Amino acid sequence: MRTDTATATRATAPDRLPWLRGPLRARVARVPERAVRAGLVPPSWFGWRWVREEPLDSVVARGDALSHERIHQPAVADNPLPRNVARREDLPDEAGWWGYSMRDVPTRASGRTLLATLPERRIVAFTEPSKRNYYPVVLDRRGRSAFLREMPFRPGHREALARGAPVQRRERVTWIAERVYHNHSHWLTAHVPKLCLLEERGLLGDLALPARSNPAIDATLRMFGLDPAAVCSIDPDLPLEVGELTLVDTDRFRPELLRLVRDRLGPVPERAPWRRVLISRAKARGRRLENEAALEPLLAKAGFESVVMEELSFVEQARLMSETAVLLAPHGAGLTNMIFCRPGTQLVEIADLSFPNPNFYALASAMGLGYWLVEGRFCGDPALAPLDRDLAVEPARVEAVLRALGG
Repeated sequence: MRTDTATATRATAPDRLPWLRGPLRARVARVPERAVRAGLVPPSWFGWRWVREEPLDSVVARGDALSHERIHQPAVADNPLPRNVARREDLPDEAGWWGYSMRDVPTRASGRTLLATLPERRIVAFTEPSKRNYYPVVLDRRGRSAFLREMPFRPGHREALARGAPVQRRERVTWIAERVYHNHSHWLTAHVPKLCLLEERGLLGDLALPARSNPAIDATLRMFGLDPAAVCSIDPDLPLEVGELTLVDTDRFRPELLRLVRDRLGPVPERAPWRRVLISRAKARGRRLENEAALEPLLAKAGFESVVMEELSFVEQARLMSETAVLLAPHGAGLTNMIFCRPGTQLVEIADLSFPNPNFYALASAMGLGYWLVEGRFCGDPALAPLDRDLAVEPARVEAVLRALGG
């Protein structure tokens, strides 16, 4: 969107009043921001430096929704501790960027689930150059953001709006794509549950996704009877205007949502799960298990097979998980496939607890799996981000868990 001379003048007005000093100058400088956040002036006047964000509940409450349904109310979990952790206090209590810690998982609060159809909305997105991550946001005609979990207004949206790109137009769209929707873990836990809910309500007919897909997304859409080529049809680099936009706002690790995925897409094995599987990250770009070879004799003796998920189709991965009785893996997206494991399967995660990620503990608990936590350590280049560093683990720590599992 173009920033004209008047806009620039308004945005920098305090700088043109050198006689203003101290607190008065600071208050005057805040006037434009406060006016935007109060909804008195559109954010486009000030180059989208500020945007008023409204929770979807607030949008519905003020009557700016064509329809809505509150599917789940907020709830508090009652999850067991990891099988090899004696006290809750022994779990890391660092929330980091996850918003909750491993210590929170036993009584983690799950947010509500809200389905709403809004009139005349615009979806603006940008793609992060370094990792090709996709970030969408939903705006109304006054430039207010309908704040959904994982869809806040970011600086990249300001830059996308300033470009003034041509606009796509659809009269009706059902939209599920959040940030990094193409990531395997985010797709399975945050997006596929939405597909299940929408299918139950007959709302998949207007489903649209960015035209940047992958084999797992395509396979999932086919499982719902959808043509990936027709669904993945939105240019991710252009704004999308929609006459009637249907959205689902969910909590990513709510048990009722996650179990829908297994019930709808998960194979049911002909007999009780029997396989013992190590998810190998040998072909992954990061978080490889550096001393995996040293564990091979121990794991072979305990009846484990090593599997590289990248070598299996999405359907094959789901079938493998349904047949798995014990799943062992270093921290990584491949662990998300536990969503297809049958209740009672035992999950063993190797993770460095200096960067504790509670998501797989929460997912295992939601799916009714036994969760075991084995402490590893980061190794390799210390300049890399934690999520990109390799791991190592003391074989004795793994052996202790295997003994407890009876193998």
